[in-house]
Formats: sequence, structure tokens, C-alpha cells
Amino acid sequence: MRDESGETAVPLPPPRRPLPRRPHRPLPRRPHRPLLRRPRLPRPAGLALPRRRTAVKLLVVGALASAFAAQALGALLPHVPLLLAATTASLAAEAVLHRWGGGMVSLFAKSHADVTVRHVLRDLLLVVGLLRLGEQHREGAYAPLVAGLLVLYALHWAIQAVSVLVRRTRTLPVVTRNIDASALRLTPAPPALLRRPGHRLAVFGLPSTAGLLATVATDGPGWGAAGLAVSLAVAATGLGALSLRLLPGRRPAGEQEVLDWFEAWLARYRPTVGLYFSGGASSAYQANMWLEPLAGLAERPVIVLRERFMVERIAATDIPVVCLPKVATLMRLEHSTLRVLLHPSNSGKTSQVLRIPTIKHAFVNHGESDKLSSCNPYAKAYDEVWVAGPAARERYAAAEVGVEDKDVVEIGRPQLDGVRPCAGPPAPGAYLTVLYAPTWEGWDGNPGNTSVVEAGENLVRALLADPGVRLLYKPHPLTGSVDPRAGAADLRVRELVRAANRARGGVRPDASASPRPARRAAEPERLTAAGFRPAADQAERMLLRPAPEPGRAGAVARATAAWEEAYWASLPEGEHQVVTGARPPLYSCFNRSDLLISDVSSVISDFLASGKPYAVANTSGLAEDVFRKSFPTVAAATVLTPDAAGVPALLDAVRHPERDEWAGSRAALSLRLLGPADSPPLERFAGAVRDLCAVAVEHRARMERRLTAEPAVPGPRRQPSGSPSDVPPTAPSPAVTGTYAGPRQIVCDIQPACESSPVNSDNTGPS
Repeated sequence: MRDESGETAVPLPPPRRPLPRRPHRPLPRRPHRPLLRRPRLPRPAGLALPRRRTAVKLLVVGALASAFAAQALGALLPHVPLLLAATTASLAAEAVLHRWGGGMVSLFAKSHADVTVRHVLRDLLLVVGLLRLGEQHREGAYAPLVAGLLVLYALHWAIQAVSVLVRRTRTLPVVTRNIDASALRLTPAPPALLRRPGHRLAVFGLPSTAGLLATVATDGPGWGAAGLAVSLAVAATGLGALSLRLLPGRRPAGEQEVLDWFEAWLARYRPTVGLYFSGGASSAYQANMWLEPLAGLAERPVIVLRERFMVERIAATDIPVVCLPKVATLMRLEHSTLRVLLHPSNSGKTSQVLRIPTIKHAFVNHGESDKLSSCNPYAKAYDEVWVAGPAARERYAAAEVGVEDKDVVEIGRPQLDGVRPCAGPPAPGAYLTVLYAPTWEGWDGNPGNTSVVEAGENLVRALLADPGVRLLYKPHPLTGSVDPRAGAADLRVRELVRAANRARGGVRPDASASPRPARRAAEPERLTAAGFRPAADQAERMLLRPAPEPGRAGAVARATAAWEEAYWASLPEGEHQVVTGARPPLYSCFNRSDLLISDVSSVISDFLASGKPYAVANTSGLAEDVFRKSFPTVAAATVLTPDAAGVPALLDAVRHPERDEWAGSRAALSLRLLGPADSPPLERFAGAVRDLCAVAVEHRARMERRLTAEPAVPGPRRQPSGSPSDVPPTAPSPAVTGTYAGPRQIVCDIQPACESSPVNSDNTGPS
């Protein structure tokens, strides 16, 4: 069919008949679940406070910059009132900055505009103002003031140079605790004001600045001369006090003398087992958890550290503590009686001590979980890997990271002796105490590491919605150190807890009925503290912390237990708590809780020692069955989704144990994770130490026999007569006359292990 134009006409389809309309049926509304929606809350005070602080810091910085600009303008015009007001405002801003703006002070220092530069600029502008005001006929009167100001700055730099020399003489190659170091001629540290250049110039130069200000106001050079005289006298006195410390009779022992003293102490104390630790400031808890098991050994223990700041991070203990920052000093342990070193963590400096062949090394870890860090390939570098139970052995076998099954030793968890077993559900009408202890975000950024970001607020809201729940929130110390979202979520959770406490209220117990924790805390502090001055340096602290008195460890343990009881008794019944810091410890929170909610971490493995119910938040995105299969420690847990929908049923199961479907599974899982309950972990730990010490002794004996049986093996190198030796002649350990340093290579007597394996100049490892 064609149309008039000759084109083929395509017939149109017939119109569609309209479909009959169905009657309108509204969709069924979802039941209201307030836990899935975040109600609009007022801005948390915990988040507003950092913003206020930032605003105050910016205000102070702006005021300081404006004061300097106004001071420059007043000096160049010249304008006396403006110059006086601007200088006074600048000094006031400096005081506020040092009082409240520690972060801004460091920021100024990084920008090369520290307090020294600012003080010099302030005085320079005052001098410019004086010269502009006096013009040519007054230059002769003001010239002595300028000369005196230059002398003051020269004294300041001289004090700084001498303070550096004093600090070097007081920086010893070995830092100790719980060891008598009186033979090293240690003295109290110089005043902190003489050691801090910025603060020193600000204080010493304040009289001169005030005198110059008075001279600007009155046009009288006498005021400036008087202020400069005071500043010069104080600076000269400080320089003399520091210079006296450089006299031969006032210096501490030199490096070689300290090393000789340290080797003499090793020969006298004769340590057999040690705890080796290296790490950051926030990782000290990894070593602290092994202090009590180590102190309970019959052997002579010692703690070996590598970072100077870590000496103060180690908790109260009677065990001798030695810090050996340099590799050359560390290698002196090779010829000591030390047989075994325990390693609670891996670090870059661990490889340095592993090169000592006379010591056997055991990796004890700082907790076990299903994370990849619990089967790290680095573990194959140790002689043995000590784990809690069969599950960890299976974990290493499945990971295939090179750790042989014969090198895995099950010792249980000796830290868990203080965890009390479950005493049943809470009494009717009593609060149900829930411990929420999430882990941190980890280094790999896996969203399933911590529940704080995606589920923390939902979980806490669900728990706080139950009027019969008391919440203990204990975040990981490293929360927010990698992912800022975790830190922000942690602040929001803390604000939710504070808001719930304000709404709940509560009557505090009678203070007369139980001692307040502040009074109880004074007793362990009195037993462990040495009364350090704020200005005390490491040398002074070594002097004030000799060997502890016998029985102090038991007294500290009793005082700490009394403090914990007083702390929990002082809290209002039902008040939620945010638990941070070292006290109360995690295991004390275990004993006070009826339920644990956590992530895949070592916390849930340790909590199984109590036999109480626990739950794990699944923020990995995996289905529940896959989640349980991927992480065996979750096998006996209630798995919670990020929306916290299962919290009400979980709380009901804790209140009614007959509804707890995981009770039997928890006992079986505890056996797999922690080992048999009939064998005390402390005894198993002590037995593992004795066995490995015996292996070390046998190894040394074999090497000694090999030295005597192979006359072709070359002996130690001898130093030419009259040539200095890097290593002082030291008598070898009675148990060892030679050590094995590799195939067909024997290192005898005093040859250090680093001689056969060169070390880079930065002491980081083999070259």
C-alpha cells in the first residue's frame, strides 16, 4: 500500500485499550524500628569542644600576628602608644599560647617561627622604635642598649651550646630501672628552664623587654639599662651553673665506664630469661600484660627495651629493666647468662636481637585472634612460637607461613588467672552489665576490623534503650590512630554514654562506707613512684629508682586490688562508664560484666575464660555462615549485624540462661582456644620457659665441645698491642667459652656477633 508520494505507507497499530485500574492498596508499612534510624541529636559536646579549642587557637594566632604587625607599624611611624600597646598584646598572646596552645607552639616551631625568633623580632622592633623616636641626637644614648641586647643574645646561644654538651654527658648508653646505679655518679638534672631555649629566652629576656618598653614610654635610657642588667645577670648565672656540670668531677660516668658497669651487673645478677620489647608509645600494653607472668617465674628475669621513652611506659614491676638503644650495646647480651628471650610483638628491631646465637627466642604474642597478625610469617624467625591452645596451632598450619608444628608450644594464657568464672545470670531486678570493647581499625583499612565506625552507635543506642542495662565502654587505645572516622565515631559513642547518664542519674554510694578510689590510688602510687621532679631526666630517674625493697611487688598487688574494689564501689549503681587508660584493666572489666560485645580480636578469646556469653559484630559484609566459618573464634558467639537488630534477643538470652543456645559451644571453644582448664596456665608457662632454657644450655654445650674438638677452627682475632679496641676485654660467661655464629664459623670469647654481620651506620640491620 502506497500513499500519494509513492512511499510505502506503514499502517499504524491500533490504539491500546486502557488497562482497568486496580483498586489502590497501600503498601504495608514496616514496623517502626527506631534502632535502624538515627534520631537527630543535638550537637555532641565532645565534638564541639575540639572545635572550640581550634577556634581559640586560631584567635590567639591571629592576635599574635596582628600584634606584630601593629608593633612594626608603631616602630616605623613612630607612634609610642601603638608601639606600647602592640608589644604588650604580643607578650600577652605569647603567654596564652604557651598556656593553652601546645599544638600551635609545635606548629610555629615547624614553620621556623618559634619563640626564639618571635622574641628576637619583638626586641628588634623595640630597638627600631627607639632609634626612630630618638633620631640622630639620641643614637649615642641608645647605642649601649643595643650592645647590651646583643650580649644577652650571645649569652643565650652560649647557654644553649653548654646545655647541649651537658645533655650529651647525661645521655647514657644504658638506661635502667630497679637497678642500683649509684656507682655512675649520677646527679639531679639541671633546671628545665636552662634546657629549653625558647622558654629560657622568654624568661631571661623579659626584664630587658620590659626595660625597653619603659624607655620607649619615658624616653629614659636608664630603664632599659636596668632591665638589661637584670637579664644579663640571670643569663650569666645560668651559664655558670651549666658550665660547672662539665667539670670532670661533676660529670656522670663516661660511655665506656657505663658499659663496664652494665657488664658487671650482668655478671652479678646472672639473668636467665628476659622479655624483649620494641615499639611505639601507645603499644606498651603489649609488654605490660606479660609482666605478672614473668615476675612469677623462679628464674632471674629481666626486661630488655630498645627505646628510651619506653622505660617510663612499662608498668610498675620489680623486674630489672634495661634499655639498650644501640645494636653494639645490645650485642653484649651474647656473653651473658641470658638463655631465653620472650617476644610479645614483632618490630623492625627484633631482627637485631635474633642475631645473637647464644639466646633462644620465643614469640609469645600479645593476644590471639583470627586476624592475619596472629599467624604472621615473621613468626618463623623465632626458635619457638608459644600459643594458648590447639586453635592457634591449627591457624599456623592452615596459614602455611613457614612455622613448623614442632616449634609450636601450647602454654595457655597465664594472664587469665585473675578472670573469675561465670556465677550465673544477674539477680532479678539487678542491672545487666554489658562490656562493649571493640578493637581498632588496623593498618590495612579493612572495614571488618572494628565495629566502631559502622555499628558502634547503633549497638550503644540499642543497649542504652534497655533500662536494665549498665554499659561499660572500653575502646582500644589505638582507636582513630589510622582512620579518622573511627576516632570521630568513638567520640560520638562517648557522648551517647554521657547523655544516657545525665538522663538516668543515680545516687552515689556513701563515701564513709567505702574508701574513695583517690585515697586507695595513693597507696600503689606511693609504693611505685619515686617522687620525680617534672624536670627530672633519665639519668636522675635512674638514680631515684634503685633495686626495690623485698616484698614490694606483693604490696603493690594488694594495693591495686584494693583500689579496683574501691573504684567499682564508688560508682553509682547502674551508671554507664567509659573506661580508658591502664586502670581499671580489661580483665577487671571482665569480672564486672555479664556479657561482652566485641570484634574479631584477642578480647573474645580471653573472655572465654569466664564462660560468659559474648557477641561479635559482623561489619565485614559476609553472610553469617561465611563469617563463622572464616573466623573460628566466632563459633560460639551471637553474631550481630551493623543495625544492632539482635541486641534485644541477646539481652534476653543472658537474663534467661535456658534460652542461651551457645552455652555448650562456649565450653568446647574455650578448650580449643585456651587449652585444658585443669592445667594452670602459669605452670605451663613456667614449664615452657624451663624447657627452652634447657635447650639453650644444651646448644651452648654442643658449641663448646665443637670448639675443643676441631683444632682447625680459627680462634678469636687478637688486637695488636697498643691499638684501641672497640670492645672492652671482658671475661666470658662461665657457661660459655665460644658461640656458634653460622656454618663453619665460630665466634669465641668476646667477639661480637655484629663483627661477622656488618651493620649499617644507622644500626638498622645487615648491610
